[in-house]
Amino acid sequence: MTVHRTPAACSARVRAVRAALPARALPARALPALAAVGLLLGCAAPGTADAAAGGRHPDPAPERTAARLVQVTSVHEATGMTLLEGPTFGPDGSLFVVDVTAPAGEPKVLRINVDTRDVDPVYTNETSAYTSAQFSPHDGRLYLTDFVSGGIDSITADGDDRRAFFAGDVEGEPMRPDDVAFDESGNLFVTDTTGYADPSWEPQGRVVRIDKETAEATVLARDLPAPNGISFTPDYDGLWVSQHTENRLDYFRLDAGLTEVTTAHPAVQVDGGHTQIDSNAVDAAGNVYQGVHGQAKIFVYSPTGELLTTVSLPPRAKGLTSATNIAIRPGTTEAYMTVSGTAGGFVYEFEALADGIRQSNGG
Repeated sequence: MTVHRTPAACSARVRAVRAALPARALPARALPALAAVGLLLGCAAPGTADAAAGGRHPDPAPERTAARLVQVTSVHEATGMTLLEGPTFGPDGSLFVVDVTAPAGEPKVLRINVDTRDVDPVYTNETSAYTSAQFSPHDGRLYLTDFVSGGIDSITADGDDRRAFFAGDVEGEPMRPDDVAFDESGNLFVTDTTGYADPSWEPQGRVVRIDKETAEATVLARDLPAPNGISFTPDYDGLWVSQHTENRLDYFRLDAGLTEVTTAHPAVQVDGGHTQIDSNAVDAAGNVYQGVHGQAKIFVYSPTGELLTTVSLPPRAKGLTSATNIAIRPGTTEAYMTVSGTAGGFVYEFEALADGIRQSNGG
């Protein structure tokens, strides 16, 4: 069911988001471990939604059904689960994923040939729990957020030459880095999902910018409800941030230098019930693909917050309970979603609504 918030309710949510931004970002006139890592409420202007629907609520968006591409992992005996994340296309056209809960000695980064369906191990280590993967436009290396250490590593596409790019606290507080988005120069924009296991009314999360050269970290927004997914808009003037413990997708507008949030507001409220939103990705038309932890679906929203379609699995797909992340092959509408559960870790494919771009990798 689609519910439209009153102007007063929407204003309250906008104030809450703006309060999370550092004071300098506001215009003067206005703003543990592996096992634990494991529809629409619109705030449109009064009358906008009804006018668009001719005075009535719009019909439900049509669903799309994804098809199984390949099984990538099985449930690990040591951790009791498997959780695929971070799909991103590499320079050779392969799809790279991470297995968040892979134990020591088993592949934590894997490469998938989406044409032949071959799966190859790329990298592992003893301690990390990698939650996302992205190739940097600055140096071409694969960057991996480590939920356990709070750091960010990088490796080559072949899994060699591991380097610790970022480590340590930010402004005296430890990081829980989840997803990452690169600007065109290669600076990192990272969600710190601290508070992911706490009530939403105790927001502790942040969005942090990390300089590509110095690894200096700057907090762009704080006191957020466990931000998870993060993606740039096609023209790199804003960020879509998925707030995990409030099932809310926020829009952050950035300044010209991409160093401050100038304004922010709640954009989409996802009716997830006991499930929670996860990573997101953006296509060439600016549509936002929102993954969900707890149900194997992807919700696709227009830039103005309209639910365009829901991507689901075939009824015969059993034991798959989360569709956490998405990638769209650059220059095509070939889309891939990471799906996990007691049946294992899988990649499913579907047709996207528009072509893939750099921002079409889900963190």
